[in-house]
Amino acid sequence: MRKICLTLPTNRACAPMVTALLQEAQYAVRTFAVEVHVLILDSSAPESFAEHARAARAARAADGTPRLVVHHLDEDAQRTFLRTVIRTSGLLKPDLLLDLMLPDAVSYGACTNRAFLVAAALGCESVHRRDSDSTYQVLDGQPVYPVHHELMSLGKRAADAADGVTGNTLDARHADKPVALVGSSFIGELSVDIGEMYALDRDAYREVVGLWAPFDWTDEQKRALVDESFRGAGHDPFTEDEALLTLVDPMRVDMCNVSFHQVHERVPLPPATDTIGSDYFLLHLVYDATLPGVVHNRNIVNFHTGERRTDAGFVAYQNRFVKFFLSMLYLNFVYGEMTAAGPALLDDDHQVRAERVAALVRESTLLDTAENTERLRVLDRAYRKLGGKYADFADALTPRRSRLLDEARQDMEDFALLTEAWAALVGAARTTPLSRLHT
Repeated sequence: MRKICLTLPTNRACAPMVTALLQEAQYAVRTFAVEVHVLILDSSAPESFAEHARAARAARAADGTPRLVVHHLDEDAQRTFLRTVIRTSGLLKPDLLLDLMLPDAVSYGACTNRAFLVAAALGCESVHRRDSDSTYQVLDGQPVYPVHHELMSLGKRAADAADGVTGNTLDARHADKPVALVGSSFIGELSVDIGEMYALDRDAYREVVGLWAPFDWTDEQKRALVDESFRGAGHDPFTEDEALLTLVDPMRVDMCNVSFHQVHERVPLPPATDTIGSDYFLLHLVYDATLPGVVHNRNIVNFHTGERRTDAGFVAYQNRFVKFFLSMLYLNFVYGEMTAAGPALLDDDHQVRAERVAALVRESTLLDTAENTERLRVLDRAYRKLGGKYADFADALTPRRSRLLDEARQDMEDFALLTEAWAALVGAARTTPLSRLHT
C-alpha cells in the first residue's frame, strides 16, 4: 500500500494544530487507499512537547482509523536517528553534516530536510508539510483538507493526473513526467510579519521588500514583486474546489501547504539558520526543471503567534528577514541558471540531476558581495527612517555587517555540501530500521 508522510515541524506550543493534523490524516485514510505516517518533529519546550503528545493521543483515540501511525520525535530522538543515518552513509565530516541537519538555531530548511530523511526511513513515497502557525479553512462545518488534492495527483504520470483536476494548462510534451509537487497557498495574515512596517511607511516598506529582487530588474518588475510578496491568496474564503495541472509558479504555493514526490529525495533544502524563505528552494527547482505540478485552492489559514510581538521576538524575526535578503544574491543567481537550463536539469527518467544543482550552488559562492553590501546600506537607511525599534535594530545591525556577509556565503557553501551528500543520506535513511524511531 502507498505510504505517505504528513509532517508538522514545530518549535512552539501548537496543540490545536496537532489535533487538526491528525484529523487531516484520518480523512486521508478514510478517503484514499494509503497508509499515513504523521510525523511531528518537535523542538518545543518539554511542557509543550507533553501537550502535543496528549493532543495526538486524544485525536488518535477519538477515531481509531486504521493505517495511521504517529511518530512524535523530540530533538534527542531526531539526533539519534540522524547520527545513525550519517554513520551508515559513510560520508566525511559527520559532525558538520549533523550540524547542518539539526543546528542549534532555527532553520526552516533543516527541519524539513529532517522530515525528508525520516520519510525515506518510513518507506513513504511523498512528504506533505504543514506549519504550526496555521489551521484549515471550513466549508459548511467541515474542514477543507489540502491532502485531498495532493493524493488525487501527486506522483501520477501527468497525463493520468488530468482526470483529477478542474483545469489543465500543461503542454503535451510534459505528459509522461510525474507530478512532483501539489500545493496551495494561504489566506489571512502576511506570511512575513511586516504588516506594521507597511502601516508605518509604505515607501520604506516597498524599498525593503524590493531588496529580494535581482538587482538588474526594472523598477516596474520590482513593484510587481513587492505588490504580491508574502500575501498568499489574500483573504477570500474557500467556496468550491479548483485544481490546475500546470508548471506551478513558485509564487502561488507556500511551504505551509505543499507536498513533494521524488524531488525531495534528489535535492535537499538550504540548511541556512535564522533565514526566512530558506525552505522554498524546491518550489523553484520543480518549476525551472519543467516538472508538472498541481496548484489548488484549499488554502491554509495563516496567523502570527504571540512571541513575534515581544521585543525578543521582533529582533529575532528581523534578523531572519535580513538574512533572507542576503541569501537572495546567491539564490537569484541559482534560480536564473536553473531557468536557463530548464529540462536539461532532468535525466532521461525525468529525475533531477542533483549534481547540476550542486554545481550551480557552488558557482554562486564566487559572486561578488557588492550587492549585499548595498542591501545592508538600504536596510539601514529604511529602518532608521521607520524609527523606534526599527532604528534600534539598525544600530545593533551595524557592527554585524561583515559577519552577516560571510554567513550568507557560508550558508550556500553548506547547501552545496549537503546537496552533494544528499543521495547517500537518503539511501542510508532507507535502510535505517524503523524500530529506531520513536513512535
